[in-house]
Amino acid sequence: MALKRMDNVGIVVEDLEATIDFFLELGLELEGRATIEGEWAGRVTGLGDQHVEVAMMRTPDGHSRLELSRFLRPAVIADHRNAPVNALGYLRAMFTVDNVDDTLERLGTRGAELVGEVVQYKDVYRLCYIRGPGGLLIGLAQELG
Repeated sequence: MALKRMDNVGIVVEDLEATIDFFLELGLELEGRATIEGEWAGRVTGLGDQHVEVAMMRTPDGHSRLELSRFLRPAVIADHRNAPVNALGYLRAMFTVDNVDDTLERLGTRGAELVGEVVQYKDVYRLCYIRGPGGLLIGLAQELG
């Protein structure tokens, strides 16, 4: 059997509303929200009794999704938001945007901070990393030419 697709990337967040607003400003669309709890959910995740608020965000092309989760129960047990970009494990999402400078300006009103600097890779991309709500690491890429 062949792989069909990747459905989404999950991100656990502290402030669901602020994170939704941030990704809306970036250009993602809110596909839906739900509260997940119950015995079945705990069996899937291995967390037992859980209560989670979830928001599904979709890219404008409809091909990619972020699942934002705020755990009410059980409490979050680890925090890697301040890890450098060479830390092991899932670290960041990268988005292609029309204009990096405009995107930085708009996301700055939502608390985004530039990690290093905006750089140009040959005549192909302008790239940067930013920290969004709760320290989420996000990459931005602007195609050139």
